[in-house]
Amino acid sequence: MAVYQVLVVDDSAFMRKIVTDLIEADSEFKVTATASNGREAIQKSIELKPDIITMDVEMPEMNGLDALKSIMKESFVPVIMLSGINEQGMKETIMALEAGAFDFIRKPSIVHDQDIAQVGKALVERMRAAMNEIKRKADRDLSMKNRDMLRGTVAPPTQPVQKEIPARDRVEPVKKTIEPAQTDQRSIRERTEVFQAKSKKPIAPLSPSKPGRVENKTEPLPKSERNSGTNAEKAVRSANPVQTPKEIRLPNAARVAADQIAATSASAKTKDLAKSNPVPKAAGGPEGSFNKLVAIGCSTGGPRALKTLLEQLPADLPAPVIIVQHMPPNFTRSLAQRLNTFSPLHVVEAEEGMVLKKGTAYIAPGGFHVKVNKTADGKFIVKLTEDQPVNGHRPSVDTMFESLLPFTSLQRHLVLLTGMGSDGARMMKRLYEAGVTSTFAENEETCVVYGMPRSAVELQCVRHLLPLQEIASKLVQAVK
Repeated sequence: MAVYQVLVVDDSAFMRKIVTDLIEADSEFKVTATASNGREAIQKSIELKPDIITMDVEMPEMNGLDALKSIMKESFVPVIMLSGINEQGMKETIMALEAGAFDFIRKPSIVHDQDIAQVGKALVERMRAAMNEIKRKADRDLSMKNRDMLRGTVAPPTQPVQKEIPARDRVEPVKKTIEPAQTDQRSIRERTEVFQAKSKKPIAPLSPSKPGRVENKTEPLPKSERNSGTNAEKAVRSANPVQTPKEIRLPNAARVAADQIAATSASAKTKDLAKSNPVPKAAGGPEGSFNKLVAIGCSTGGPRALKTLLEQLPADLPAPVIIVQHMPPNFTRSLAQRLNTFSPLHVVEAEEGMVLKKGTAYIAPGGFHVKVNKTADGKFIVKLTEDQPVNGHRPSVDTMFESLLPFTSLQRHLVLLTGMGSDGARMMKRLYEAGVTSTFAENEETCVVYGMPRSAVELQCVRHLLPLQEIASKLVQAVK
């Protein structure tokens, strides 16, 4: 069994000892060195090349945030931040996550043995997840490289032939009149014109309340392979190795009208649209005056993903945005404040009884489940509860998604971003089957941890599987 080498960085000798003991309680990890400040951490990272680093946020000489940025410039090594719960520490922790830290945990209370044990368990869980993700991505890259090498060794045929694609890798067009991507890399606009020229009449959008009415032209995966989580992406890569797919249509997800294919051309313009939008940020729209709602769930890697997504959403988005990010109490307020500086939307930490407004994003507070309720006068409000954790989390994405089930009058758009585990997938499936308007998931290539999105993919309830950078444009298009 491989033993991973760990560098522990903290200005407190006592805390270095506690963290070292917590880590070495697991036989998979060994602390090979410690450092007392950011400068020393950078030097030892270069010399020792550890497999993983734990980094205190607040230290003399050079803090953890600056050290992290310097280390990330030299090489990628997963860094887990250890933060206190003071305001400055929480703020810098959120910035560290944006800068590339794998995850964070709060520092344990040294006077409570139970708290130390809980923090130790959480720390080792995140360290193990980090190493598993590195191994998974390395295996995937090696597999793709070997496949490309095999393709390169095959002599070209003397006569043009139609290559037979195995059934499990075969991807058929959604409609016969849509031409597949060509190796000359014609633009999406050109392919759309071909489609429009061949079509005798426009295709009417389908009712979201009637799922599954469009004939699914994509050949489903064999039942034995549905749990691989990446077969859909492999199928598209196999059918079109020249271009990375803009969007992957999964089995049983052909409810989107074919004329929406052309929409992906808006991806590059969305960020500029959000920044140039003249609508005042704090406007938020009249209370309750909307019939659309966006719900987002994420975990490990979420703060950075949320920054990328929210900074591309326009201020006049005609829907409120409800967000569950797995995070302990107090840190979610710092997250909301930080995201509010980047996003054209008004971003706040959700509070009990808040009336939802379009153009506003609400971050679930750590330690509370967030639900959407409807008042007697027809307004949608925030409901916070301290019910038992769901899937080990409070707030839970499943709990938030489940609260949306009764509101069939709303056009509900669900999004699952990077994160460990499967929180959110089960209720996304239920809403999908109930005819929710649209479902999105971040694809494997851009996820820090391909857990929550993968679980939804395996349940075949994701309509749009996209790289993180392309989700905003497609979401804006679906909502507007």
